[in-house]
Amino acid sequence: MSDLPAALPAPVRALAEADFSAVAGRFTAAGFAVTEPADGIITIKAASEPASAPRPAVLVSVGVHGDETGPIEVVAYLLDALSHQPSALSVDLMLCVGNIGAIRAGKRFIDADLNRMFRVQRGTLEGTAEAARADDMIAATSAFFKDAGPVRWHLDLHTAIRPSVYPTFAIVPELIPDKARGQLIDWLGLAGIGAIIMNPASVGTYSYYSAEHHAAAGTTVELGRIGTLGQNDLAQFEEASQALDDLLRGAPKREGTQRPHIYNTARQIIKLSDQFQMAFGKETHNFTAMKQGEEIARDGDTVYTVQFPEELVVFPNPDVRVGLRAGLMVVRVG
Repeated sequence: MSDLPAALPAPVRALAEADFSAVAGRFTAAGFAVTEPADGIITIKAASEPASAPRPAVLVSVGVHGDETGPIEVVAYLLDALSHQPSALSVDLMLCVGNIGAIRAGKRFIDADLNRMFRVQRGTLEGTAEAARADDMIAATSAFFKDAGPVRWHLDLHTAIRPSVYPTFAIVPELIPDKARGQLIDWLGLAGIGAIIMNPASVGTYSYYSAEHHAAAGTTVELGRIGTLGQNDLAQFEEASQALDDLLRGAPKREGTQRPHIYNTARQIIKLSDQFQMAFGKETHNFTAMKQGEEIARDGDTVYTVQFPEELVVFPNPDVRVGLRAGLMVVRVG
């Protein structure tokens, strides 16, 4: 049973319901190799391409959190437009609609956060609906990148729960090689991203998984604020939508974009027990600045304090499960 709004434009409803039938039919008729390896996942590849110059492989994921609906609308319109002009698609594309059950229910997740499931050890999360969904996504991702060429992307598109000093920002794994990372940062600038956080270690996110295991230039992109499906202000996604459309169509790079500010991760604040308490509320804005010596949180005998002259807090959430990240502290480096 779906709780999706009744009056949704056809492309948005189709994507939110993981119905690729119309899009798949158009690309298939145009000679593309189209597969649907799992519910809510479609791959669209050129039927043949020279081995000497394989097409870039681009994975785009939306709805990993079911209540983050803006990117679903953006991608729905882009995909629909491309399906009516299929020859314009210049990459091999995998599109993944993440937490389908949560999208249908209008919730963030069913049992647990899907974007913490892309890890070997899941502990108590192993039996959740999201663990099973992550297994399907992992299998499809592995198959998509198995025979891909050297140019590999994964753009995992989200929207933020709380306000932010930077309305748009991205998380980029440090392990991405310099050349690919530079190209990714350039694209994020084109997409209007204000800040980038370099991430040294995985907390089980989908984009880190694809970077670590499939050599993709993967990133989690926060595109403005959370909103209701069909009622999002798409103007806030305009730059990101244009940059994604250009990437999929192989359009020439636009000039005059601003380079995002770069932050390094100072530390991840892990919730060790149910005694965990933050020194500020979960409504605190992303990138709120804190000074050296200030208390961040305490968890029994463990006290987290600011170590650098200035650190900024991102994703503060004391309500996560024990063992998961309750916040991220970052420092600006560029």
